[in-house]
Amino acid sequence: MQVDSPDKIRNLALAGHNASGKTTLASALLHTTGVVNRMLRIEDKNTLTDFDPEEMERGISINVAPAFVPWRGHKVNLLDCPGYGIFFTETRAGMRAADAVLLCVNAVAGVEVNTEKVWEVAGEMASPVILYLAKMDRERADFARALGLLRGRFGREVMPLQLPIGAEHDFAGVVDLVGGKAYRYSRDGNGKADAVAVPAELAGQVEELRNQLVEMVAETDDQLLERFFEEGTLDDEALRRGLRSAIARRRIFPLLLGSGLHNVGSSALLDALVDFAPAPTDVAVGQATDNLDRPLELRADPAAPTAALVFKTLNDPFAGKISILRVASGTLKSDSTVLDANRDEQERMGTLMALQGKQGTPVQKLVAGDIGGVAKLKTAQTGDTLSDREHPVKLPWIPIPPPAISFAIEPKSKGDEDKIGDALHRLLEEDPALRAGRDAQTGEHLLSGTGQLHVEITVGKLKSRYKVEVILHPPKVPYRETIKRKAEGHGRHKKQTGGRGQFADCKILMEPMARGEDYEFKDEIFGGSIPHNFRPAVDKGIQE
Repeated sequence: MQVDSPDKIRNLALAGHNASGKTTLASALLHTTGVVNRMLRIEDKNTLTDFDPEEMERGISINVAPAFVPWRGHKVNLLDCPGYGIFFTETRAGMRAADAVLLCVNAVAGVEVNTEKVWEVAGEMASPVILYLAKMDRERADFARALGLLRGRFGREVMPLQLPIGAEHDFAGVVDLVGGKAYRYSRDGNGKADAVAVPAELAGQVEELRNQLVEMVAETDDQLLERFFEEGTLDDEALRRGLRSAIARRRIFPLLLGSGLHNVGSSALLDALVDFAPAPTDVAVGQATDNLDRPLELRADPAAPTAALVFKTLNDPFAGKISILRVASGTLKSDSTVLDANRDEQERMGTLMALQGKQGTPVQKLVAGDIGGVAKLKTAQTGDTLSDREHPVKLPWIPIPPPAISFAIEPKSKGDEDKIGDALHRLLEEDPALRAGRDAQTGEHLLSGTGQLHVEITVGKLKSRYKVEVILHPPKVPYRETIKRKAEGHGRHKKQTGGRGQFADCKILMEPMARGEDYEFKDEIFGGSIPHNFRPAVDKGIQE
């Protein structure tokens, strides 16, 4: 899909706790918009955003993965982020590339550990947050309880824009509080809705929640507040305009809801994202710097100098290296030449792609605010900025946490020793949180990550992608000893085997040196009592 204006783009990072429904939601939106002709499921190992064999095997998201859906003339870019804490670097990278976070919350479990972590990082990044209450069709899914939990944890600024029709297994649709309309969905999972009258039993609750929403929107803007006091309400246009502005400024955190499994609420969610989620022109690009580290202000303007951030690298066994990037400013064109500002190297761009997972569709250009990919860049790595040669720019990147655990690795067969280095290099390009290298003290090859599962998955990738099998074992610990006080040693050697015997008498004085001065051997032998050719052996024995 080719877009020419940043106003027609919405960039959302699908984030949240593990098993909160992020990948299922992405699949539902892809099916609703006709990108795929059937509902793809994690259980069937065929979802577009969980394409890695390890993700399919384990049924979890490991990498941030892009997808996009067309809706009402807009391109909605989705970045499906992992839900496990050990892969949070991937989640943070997806949030860095998006303009807002679609924070998925399990309607049964409520606020979980990674829910809070995503919320905190979104605050650090000043990213707008749109809350999505998933799995509304599950047993014990309770909208009122979930809303109370969310407001108790994140504040009264959490405002529902929708109300569920039915509950648990009878969940059948949503009421749009802004438009005052109701939408019922069929259970066949096509994601399409029929507009119906608001159910009579919900009319009172709809009126109450809509009044709360109008008051909250009015509080976020002085002019709207003045109009609210004069008229007692806000007209539809003022409400919509004020709501979108308040969401972009993090003054309101809207709550939407649905069921990805049965594709209930998907079209209403897309309508809300197009109407109220910020466009690239509504949010700050972030503090950029030039080649002299002077601050620069960038705008999502297709006519401005180009600046694009590489936020993810994939190494596909067949397609090779794929760099996924977000264009912050200007227009990136296929077959152009740009500068990798971080490495001061020129890069020849191949054909740009609009990505559905790792599947690419060629496009001529990517305008400011858009997300896409390009294959086989020579030097660019994750976190690098590609810019015009005449206007070098560096965009800020996320902090990479230090590894939490290390394992020593060795090949199962000697023939794989040469393969390990190249295979690990490719995996390190993909995963900035991974570390590998040889320990200078023990000589072991160490593989380090954010957790044991992280390292085990890397070993699985070595086997499935590069046909390299390795053995993991705990690394050796290089314990160190040093001399703390002065000591004297005395040794005597006697040996009689017939003929002339052997006899030696040696005294050694050891004392500590200043910290960091290592080791020094002083020869204080008088005369030739110990021949010179024996003295290096004494030195060596002391060191051993």
